[in-house]
Amino acid sequence: MFGWLKGGLLLGVVFFAAVLLAKPVGVSTEFAVASGWLWSWLDGSIAVADATAKSGFASSNAYFDESGGKLAKAIANPLNYGVLFVLAMAVGAFVSARLRGGVAAAEKAMPGLWRANFGNSTAKRYAWAFVGGFIVLYGARLAGGCTSGHMMSGMMQTALSGYLFAVSAFAVGIPVALMLYKKEK
Repeated sequence: MFGWLKGGLLLGVVFFAAVLLAKPVGVSTEFAVASGWLWSWLDGSIAVADATAKSGFASSNAYFDESGGKLAKAIANPLNYGVLFVLAMAVGAFVSARLRGGVAAAEKAMPGLWRANFGNSTAKRYAWAFVGGFIVLYGARLAGGCTSGHMMSGMMQTALSGYLFAVSAFAVGIPVALMLYKKEK
């Protein structure tokens, strides 16, 4: 009982420690950095040293060159805090899945609410998870940050944009969930 409370408190402590020790938490930027890193193999001008740029790096791509070349710098030096953070999340998810019994256990634990509304197909569940993740990531890059950056870190820093994003996310998310999950368990 009250597992959500322990999880919420632990998440708060981790976010606070991250902000205190490194920087505010955010993940979606690392996907842009990864795409730029792959692109740099084909086009060396994507991230080049430039003494006139605020970050010391510039890009021939306007998106990567924004904010004084901050993304260009991350592309040129991909082994940074953000990349390590994303890799640690993937490793943590893998370890958690293994400790809970692996993929087979996760498939057996498919929520009844999902089964009632969409059936038992794990392939369908994975496909929709991918589509949902893609839409969220696309929106996050369009907005210049993800839910971790805007809502979690933003609210922790008492940024108005963090609170506005949180209200907007719930104002859209609740009606969509009610629409998608019409049947009960």
